[in-house]
Amino acid sequence: MTTANQHISNDQVATFREEGALFLPGLFTAWTEILADGIERNLREPGPHAAENLHAGEQGRFFDDYCNWARIPEFADFVTNSPAAHTAARLMKSRQAQLFHEHVLVKEAGTSKQTPWHQDAPYYFVDGDQTASFWVPVDLVGETTLRFVAGSHHWDRAVLPTRWLAEDDFYPASHDYLPVPDPDAEPEKYRVLEWPMEPGDAVAFHFKTLHGARGNHSQTNRRAFSVRFVGDDARYVERPGPTSPPFAGHAMREGQRLREDWFPVIWQS
Repeated sequence: MTTANQHISNDQVATFREEGALFLPGLFTAWTEILADGIERNLREPGPHAAENLHAGEQGRFFDDYCNWARIPEFADFVTNSPAAHTAARLMKSRQAQLFHEHVLVKEAGTSKQTPWHQDAPYYFVDGDQTASFWVPVDLVGETTLRFVAGSHHWDRAVLPTRWLAEDDFYPASHDYLPVPDPDAEPEKYRVLEWPMEPGDAVAFHFKTLHGARGNHSQTNRRAFSVRFVGDDARYVERPGPTSPPFAGHAMREGQRLREDWFPVIWQS
């Protein structure tokens, strides 16, 4: 297990807890080349969950894939040896950081498709307050950076998840979910956080923080790696339909901790 960690101040922990997103410049600079190599390997060797998120005739490419860390050595190296797990535990105020999954997202130059506003938590079969994701670009990003609605992880109701390609509801519409908001149409109602980022910078964010991204109208690709951790209070929860990632055959029941043979504890105090 890794013990390396940059200093995370109490103020940064408080910001993460209050805002739901925290910019961490240079956190993974030493890992940029390794992650870039892993992303290129993932593009060459996509896994069973790989998706192309553009319709026929749309310009560019929007590729995503997840749950490949155990078969892609660069990702396994990052997950187990980088400061990610220790930093996540610090931000979550958790005694441990348990890996949930990793995610690769590539928007090639000239891709106008936006990443729709969404919360990650409603797609997942895990619930809890102690959650942390890192989004790490391996290319310079400006307009294509990830964007967050400050404080949205405190909302009383979750936002209804949608399918990125089909652009329809992931679960049956229900009064239990909020309709997907449009923060750009109501700037007086939502405070959007976003940061231009260099390779190896990171944004940490809560699973329940609303986020999205613009299309990539630049002349360079935007490759990003994301890794998600849960803490002490995370428990398996049933959803109204299939979850994403699906993790078929897990055999867990409502209220149980995630099984550690599938979701290993990477760091603990």
